[in-house]
Amino acid sequence: MGVRIRQAGADDRDAVARLLDEAFFDDPVSGWVFPEPEHRRAVHGKFLGVFVDVALDEGRIDLLEDGTAAALWLSVPAGAPTEEDDTPALMRETADPDNERAELVGRLTGEAHPHDRAHEYLLMIAVTSERQGEGIGAALIGSVLERCDREGVPAYLEASSARSRRLYERLGFAFTGKPVELPDGPLMYPMWREPQGRP
Repeated sequence: MGVRIRQAGADDRDAVARLLDEAFFDDPVSGWVFPEPEHRRAVHGKFLGVFVDVALDEGRIDLLEDGTAAALWLSVPAGAPTEEDDTPALMRETADPDNERAELVGRLTGEAHPHDRAHEYLLMIAVTSERQGEGIGAALIGSVLERCDREGVPAYLEASSARSRRLYERLGFAFTGKPVELPDGPLMYPMWREPQGRP
């Protein structure tokens, strides 16, 4: 599928946050973090805006030219982090200070994140509802996965539902075997992709 992709910049920040807000509003994890739909409507975009800021500052955001899909990537070096990640606390502080789940989801996924090898981390990918099912997501992340294959670099993500897990499996990702268990909530599926097409 031919799609025109550009790298997002600071001017795209709010548009990408709105895209994530729409795409993940009914996601099982978002529903767990913010169970009340009216409250979720008020704070969900702020919550996901933190991910946009991190990707703009420390990684990259690939954006379809028409703004209907975006993929947020971070390059993660090998070795355990030397400093505590303050992103989970920032997620809670920015969006919903009284809601410990807004921080807990980041802490639990952070604990599950592997650090023994350098890898590309697909932090989030979003496609507008009217474009879902067209293969846009696969096309959007395909260029990074092709580079991973060329350079022998693994990739990693957390699938937030069994449905998205199946979609990522088609792209060569495999469930690591131990889900992230959100207390009284849905499972998340850490997934690892070895570089492909190499002897």
